[in-house]
Amino acid sequence: MTNTAPEPTVELDEPGHRYTITVDGTVAGFAKFFDNDGQRVFFHTEIGKEYGGQGLGSLLVTGALDHVRTAGLRIVPICPFVKSYLGRHHQYDDLVDPVTPNLLARLGA
Repeated sequence: MTNTAPEPTVELDEPGHRYTITVDGTVAGFAKFFDNDGQRVFFHTEIGKEYGGQGLGSLLVTGALDHVRTAGLRIVPICPFVKSYLGRHHQYDDLVDPVTPNLLARLGA
């Protein structure tokens, strides 16, 4: 009998304006966003140090972007991790909108 660990789970935490990735019942990371007129603006992604190097960031972003597609929204990648991910995964190119000064201003950047 093989004992395999449960797969990481990506979920939308709507009240927290973030997607989370959970490993063994513990939140291992998140991708924060705000919504803007049909766009989901990703501005910060974080994976806990103890979970680094396991590919969880990529799993998190994949799950989040797949959810955005299903929800019929657009993606704006302010977060450097999400922007880098999108540069390597062109299946999302049709959903990406540019970062604008107005969106950056909402973050106080």
